[in-house]
Amino acid sequence: MIKSMTGFGRCETVTDEYKISVEMKAVNHRYLDLSIKMPKKFNFFEAGIRNLLKNYIQRGKVDVFITYEDYTENKLCLKYNNALAAEYMDYFAKMEAQFGIQNDIKVSTLARCPEVLIMEEVPEDENQMWKLLSETIEEAAKRFVETRVTEGENLKNDLLGKLKFMTELVEFIEERSPSILLEYRAKLEDKVKELLASASVDEGRIAAEVTIFADKICVDEETVRLRSHIENTCAELNAGGSVGRKLDFIAQEMNREANTILSKANDLEVSDKAIALKTEIEKVREQIQNIE
Repeated sequence: MIKSMTGFGRCETVTDEYKISVEMKAVNHRYLDLSIKMPKKFNFFEAGIRNLLKNYIQRGKVDVFITYEDYTENKLCLKYNNALAAEYMDYFAKMEAQFGIQNDIKVSTLARCPEVLIMEEVPEDENQMWKLLSETIEEAAKRFVETRVTEGENLKNDLLGKLKFMTELVEFIEERSPSILLEYRAKLEDKVKELLASASVDEGRIAAEVTIFADKICVDEETVRLRSHIENTCAELNAGGSVGRKLDFIAQEMNREANTILSKANDLEVSDKAIALKTEIEKVREQIQNIE
């Protein structure tokens, strides 16, 4: 199947504790360019995210947006610094002895001393978080690919239609070429007869002139190669896969052949068809830029 390089995918995972949203969109690019915007707490997972997405995407400039909401309220826990509390008590005892004052420290007083009791954030379960995150990303990527496939099928049908029209143009040029020589020979004979009046016409010279003219306007090689390029493009489109780069190269070759045909054209009808060919090839190249 053919995939477009433009696409969109979105997925949300909601639990009692979290909400993770992943949104992906892409535009044309020669290579794979992943731009990931996410909360800092997910930075640790960036390499894993990139490797996961490469299973679904080969080309395109892809923007990935990840958002995270925490629904939990009790994410903090209280920690007792036993060593620091003991140190405080040692100093209180020394102060009592030094100044001769009563050591009236109570538990509530000690608890208010800095860093004796501290609040810490409960560490996340990284394995569980990655499971939720990766599943959400994977589902978004699948939906993203689905839109690419749908658009890719439309691109394929459009391109096959254009290639069919190009084949018809090539057929016209091939059918028209022999007539051009016959018309040139007739015009040449008429001109020579007009100039020589009653004198006999040198058929050998006429044949030589026609041969030289035929060599100048002959586009047999170009039309054969152009037909081959068109057939190859159709075959690649029907075979599917990541064929964008290959088709772009073939389109360049088709344009080269059409240019040569146009430069050799010495007939208005052939010139018109060659121009139409170039126009259609340019349309094909533009569409190919959208294929992964």
